[in-house]
Amino acid sequence: MVPNEIPSWATKAPYAPPANDFDIKLQGSCHCGHVKYNLSRDKPLASKFCHCNDCKIIHGAPFQWATVFHKEDLSFPNLDTESLKFYNSSFHEEGEGKVQLPHKVACKHCGTWLFDEGRNMILLFPTTVQFKSTAARRKFDVQMHLFYGNRECDIPDGTPKWSGLDEKSDLMDERQR
Repeated sequence: MVPNEIPSWATKAPYAPPANDFDIKLQGSCHCGHVKYNLSRDKPLASKFCHCNDCKIIHGAPFQWATVFHKEDLSFPNLDTESLKFYNSSFHEEGEGKVQLPHKVACKHCGTWLFDEGRNMILLFPTTVQFKSTAARRKFDVQMHLFYGNRECDIPDGTPKWSGLDEKSDLMDERQR
């Protein structure tokens, strides 16, 4: 890439400047604050805990909490494209020159994972959202579990538990192994 040249991925949502009617409902950032973002929606399209092995290993946690948004729902004020890193777990590639969907997006400085990006949607990690109230946080409550058969512990929260992807696998009992 030529110095000062904008990478092609940065000209599309969610990286391109937002539409003029973009109304900021929520804000978030990575741990160090280098990467800040805005959301135009105060409630995700869905909120899920994923218990698949990739999510558990990459996040170093018993599950990943992800919320679904359209790419256009997210914008970055004053985005420095050099502050982002990308990782595609299928191809084990990372870095700024290898942007292949789907991938995870993180701050290059502190390593905070911000979201997973697909062709049309993003799976935002809500631990990076700066909620101003309990009511705002409750709009992100988990609605289901994915790959629940791979879980590290039972989570009897009354939400649907799918053995794989939602609507594409079997529903499980909360304590079924």
